[in-house]
Amino acid sequence: MPFAPTSPVTGGPQVGLTSPTYTLVADVAPAAHGKQFYVSALGGTQTGVEVNSLSNPFTTTFFKVAAPKSLPPVNASGGLNSVPKNVFKWNVRKGLEVVSGQPRQVGLFELSMSLPAGADVADPESVRAACSLLFGIAFTDSSALGTILITNGL
Repeated sequence: MPFAPTSPVTGGPQVGLTSPTYTLVADVAPAAHGKQFYVSALGGTQTGVEVNSLSNPFTTTFFKVAAPKSLPPVNASGGLNSVPKNVFKWNVRKGLEVVSGQPRQVGLFELSMSLPAGADVADPESVRAACSLLFGIAFTDSSALGTILITNGL
């Protein structure tokens, strides 16, 4: 599985974080079809941010499709009755303080990518283009996305 982020990872720009970096260490994923890393060290200025621990997780996990689906045969009229989807998931878990002095709660930041069966073979360049746009926006607008999570404003 090619999910292997180069460590340290340079974080996207965020208000209040200066040149953030994250050192990753390979970890055991919660499922056999996943690959996980935990944050062992921080770089730059990230006042108040903590690295991974048992009660305060800071991990990233990528899950490939556990049981890949393929296209069904065409029906009598030459069409498809349905096209199954292969779903990949990528998440970041981070322990978050919700009330001072209380146990942290785990926040889950999850990205789900639903790929119609057969698209990987018939249209790989469009799959790559969609990824390019998605991650380009995620990187260039990282700070805006963080602000939306804080303010709920679009």
